[in-house]
Amino acid sequence: MEQQIPQVVADFLQQHDLPCQVVFHPPVHTVEEAMPYWEQLPGLHTKNLFLKDAKGKLFVVTCLAGRSLDMKKLPELLNSKKLSFGKPELMQDCLHTQPGALGPLSLLTDTTHQVTFAIDEALWNADFVTCHPMVNTCTVSMAVADLKAALVHMGVQPLVLALAPEGQEAA
Repeated sequence: MEQQIPQVVADFLQQHDLPCQVVFHPPVHTVEEAMPYWEQLPGLHTKNLFLKDAKGKLFVVTCLAGRSLDMKKLPELLNSKKLSFGKPELMQDCLHTQPGALGPLSLLTDTTHQVTFAIDEALWNADFVTCHPMVNTCTVSMAVADLKAALVHMGVQPLVLALAPEGQEAA
């Protein structure tokens, strides 16, 4: 069977003339598992969290792959209270994405905009980033300018967060 990115992602990227480089690989569930395959792709590598706050508000937070987030400070940055990880079933319902495959392109299926997207300032200001396109059997590298254009086409206004490594203050 020929490997391909999900049709909804491929159609969206083609429709909006958003190029990307794709590498196919066996299913990966962690950043560590994916790293050997990402080495051939240009860009900063990402880690993505699906979070829910005490009031039920949903978030996708995309940060540098090696970043340890301070989960005590993150709610304040998101203008929220008490965050927890969202259940896999909720992620599937909202974003049609399984754990380990989450990324900014998962927001394509959030047509009601129930999920707030937040991205690490280091990624927002990079030239290229990598992410999964709703599946964990491939990874795409996109110019950040194209990712920004994709978010505009999706109607997503990201929160750009100055995330510092755990134990350090943001500059």
